[in-house]
Amino acid sequence: MRATEGDQFVQHGRVVGQHDKVGEILEVMGQAGNPPYRVRFEDGHVGVCSPGPDTEIRHRTAGEPRP
Repeated sequence: MRATEGDQFVQHGRVVGQHDKVGEILEVMGQAGNPPYRVRFEDGHVGVCSPGPDTEIRHRTAGEPRP
């Protein structure tokens, strides 16, 4: 899984009723877009994350403003 700064990091809820956690990738710490990533989540929490099977990277399109 590869990402760039500004992409969205989405951790899907694992159980019924659990909401997805959505964050912005602030820093790609691995080589060539590989994990780990420094992510700022919507609640303001910043953490270092490596994507698992319940994670999706949503890439920004060219010209799309940063959130």
